[in-house]
Amino acid sequence: MLPTPVNLAIVSAVTLLTLSQASFAAEDHHPHWSYAGSTGPAKWAKLEQDFGACALGKHQSPIDIHDNAAKKADLPAIEFDYKPSPLKIIDNGHTIQVNYASGSSITAGGKKYELLQFHFHKPSEEKINGKPYAMVAHLVHRDSGGQLAVVAVLLKTGAENPFIKTLWANLPKEKETESVVDTVKINVADLLPKDTAYYTFTGSLTTPPCSENVTWFVLKHPETISTDEVARFAKVYPMNARPVQALHGREVRASK
Repeated sequence: MLPTPVNLAIVSAVTLLTLSQASFAAEDHHPHWSYAGSTGPAKWAKLEQDFGACALGKHQSPIDIHDNAAKKADLPAIEFDYKPSPLKIIDNGHTIQVNYASGSSITAGGKKYELLQFHFHKPSEEKINGKPYAMVAHLVHRDSGGQLAVVAVLLKTGAENPFIKTLWANLPKEKETESVVDTVKINVADLLPKDTAYYTFTGSLTTPPCSENVTWFVLKHPETISTDEVARFAKVYPMNARPVQALHGREVRASK
């Protein structure tokens, strides 16, 4: 079963700033966090009281998915209903993020989640059988009750990715300032693999405040990204991946 919906009120203001399409100006009022050193993942929980789940949570993400340990199940296919959106792109100080126009969604397990935004990590935060991919895209959704769902699209080095090429050609020149490129329309459906079989588990946000009760769908089949495209992202963010977290007895299920 998918996790029970949670009220939106339990998701902190920091989380909503990260996930919504609202202004990011308020981020400056929160403690700086990073991926290394004194403000890195091992220290996140100490930066602010609301970040306690980063250390104490038992359903944290990302995880290392082992295919032979995942329970094969007769899971319904994810129904993707993604529509074109004007390109709204921001370097939010932690990643490159695209805020998506309303009206695009997924339906999984009978629940509909609206796409809010997607962003990137290098290397992939998720590992498969102990190994990361070159990068990953996280597509963040929310249902009408506040439940969050993230679709992870793994990216392996190979052929150039036209969708990502378009994004990188329009990277904002300033941090924390959304760039709206009205002349460019994108459809995140172009980022999905043809086969959308998936692993699913209950997890958390992978950035502070590490809020839990997030449903994760990690697509089994990666898309490609060129080494040049990886290098272009690395100029901005050489490494922005949280280490994998303990399962604490969680079950990972795999669609057939």
